[in-house]
Amino acid sequence: MSEKRVFNFSAGPSILPLEVLKEVQANLIDYKGTGESVMEMSHRSKEYKQIIEDAEADLRKLMGIPDNYKVLFLQGGGTLQFSMVPMNLLRNSKKADYVVSGAWSKKAEKEAEKFGDIKIAADSADRNYAYVPKVTKDDFRADADYVYICFNETIHGNHFNYIPDTGDIPLVCDMSSCILSEEVDVSKFGLIFAGAQKNIAPAGLTIVIIRDDLIGFAADDCPVYLDYKIHAEKDSMYNTPNCWSIYVAGEVFKHILANGGIKPLHETDVKKAGMLYDCIDQSSIFTAAVDKDSRSLMNVDFVSGDPELDKKFVAEARERGMINVNGHRSVGGMRASIFNAMPVEGVEALVKFIKDFEKDQ
Repeated sequence: MSEKRVFNFSAGPSILPLEVLKEVQANLIDYKGTGESVMEMSHRSKEYKQIIEDAEADLRKLMGIPDNYKVLFLQGGGTLQFSMVPMNLLRNSKKADYVVSGAWSKKAEKEAEKFGDIKIAADSADRNYAYVPKVTKDDFRADADYVYICFNETIHGNHFNYIPDTGDIPLVCDMSSCILSEEVDVSKFGLIFAGAQKNIAPAGLTIVIIRDDLIGFAADDCPVYLDYKIHAEKDSMYNTPNCWSIYVAGEVFKHILANGGIKPLHETDVKKAGMLYDCIDQSSIFTAAVDKDSRSLMNVDFVSGDPELDKKFVAEARERGMINVNGHRSVGGMRASIFNAMPVEGVEALVKFIKDFEKDQ
């Protein structure tokens, strides 16, 4: 960590790889001899066309995305997908089944209710989302147009340790806070979406990976921007995209590929999370908020049970160069988001601080 940089445990916008930030900085004013910044570049220019095409190709390589899936670079955040998914995928029965495992899947389910017959197939609210529900295809209506899950709940710190079997029903997955942290079989999903501001790029970009046969079913009165078909046909260039964030995303993809891909990232993520959870489990002050078999590798939630002590912890952490360790305003406590770009040294510093803080109480 340089003198001017802190360990940033923010849940998003979150830490980016330092190497990527330096690369972007070096090309900020004059992008590779073009005499202009990507911030100023026409999205119709040949230079920018190369940027977005390379970004898509590298993401396809990283995730092993099959040829029968489109990759879309959209705006509106993950939240807009709460509307776009039902508006495009409620195409036959107008039914969809949602697994509610935290705040974000709950918000998505509530939004979908505006557009069709939405059923909560499973819900872990009974224990404040301390676990991910176990579901089988028998839990879903046979005629549902899709099943929806949030793979990693950023606020509550839980994560699916399995991919639900939905049979022939397309599985829709919000991977905003865990994309590129683990290898997944894209073919098991009908649609994956992810806000970029966790593991990929600055806020303002949302990536949608959608199977071809799910495109083209939006109603005639669907707003043009909310129709996946429009974006698929125009290669994410129907309107001016978030050029800068797509550029940074492409640089992150290159960085991951140059360092061995997703597998070594995942191994490091497991190591970082293991260190932190072990420390919390051994603590006499703090407890983890999520059951062991449902814990997120990206968002580690823990509490003391004393709001004033939590505030003290957050304040003293900041004094030691560790920021944004406070929990989400809706749940309190602490949350350390340790996305891909968080170095091991950052987690080691947090572990040491937790132990030191405990000794001083």
